[in-house]
Amino acid sequence: MGKKSVVIVQDSEKKNADLAAAIDSTSDFEVVGRATDGAGGVKEILEKKPDVVVTELLLGGGDGFFVLDKMNDAGIRSKVIIVSAFSREEIVAKAFERGAAYYMAKPFSYEVLIQRMREIAAPAEEVKPHGFAEGVKRSSMEEKISNIFINVGIPPHIKGYSYLREGVKMAINNPDIINNITKKLYPMIGEKYDTSASKVERAIRHAIEVAWNRGRIESLNNILGVKAYIGSEKPTNGEFIALVADKMLLERA
Repeated sequence: MGKKSVVIVQDSEKKNADLAAAIDSTSDFEVVGRATDGAGGVKEILEKKPDVVVTELLLGGGDGFFVLDKMNDAGIRSKVIIVSAFSREEIVAKAFERGAAYYMAKPFSYEVLIQRMREIAAPAEEVKPHGFAEGVKRSSMEEKISNIFINVGIPPHIKGYSYLREGVKMAINNPDIINNITKKLYPMIGEKYDTSASKVERAIRHAIEVAWNRGRIESLNNILGVKAYIGSEKPTNGEFIALVADKMLLERA
């Protein structure tokens, strides 16, 4: 199987060259186009039709939203990762609404970016955990989980966001893990992200508190379709993970 193609759109050739070197050093990706402004990025994307696009939000000649809009107009279905110093909730939500697959706040490491590229560019292979008679497309699942978190006010730049997403995926694949959240789920997430189980627990708790402090309880109730929470009541980490996982299972994500 050949390497997956990537187009990079950042506001300087130096940044493009550095990122391209990191991507081209992998065994599964190659950069086939680079541009330093929105218009140039659109030209490269329409011509190369890459598997993945990595674009900054702030660009001359049309911003990242312009790039997404032009891709949508042309029916280009490349997976898009937005990288930006801006992480305001409404901006992130706008990117997802326009079709971005992932939003990464600066500063970011090339290693983490490449891992996210692998996740979103993975073939839509079927995973058949408990209750998944029809299977689930992994990339679609990633996007739906991300959209839920954005809608309830959990910003993608905090550590708890990634830990929560991993926890939800684990609970979808193995619902019984919710009964062993302290002994199994936290340590497994910690192992993946090279951190301790206690730090995973605290980061997830913080992420949920951020959402509640923003008064986004009604958003969660709307997503779940029931009045699960009222007032200042907050779910435990396990409850939140289980609720989102159940929502995905019911929808056959």
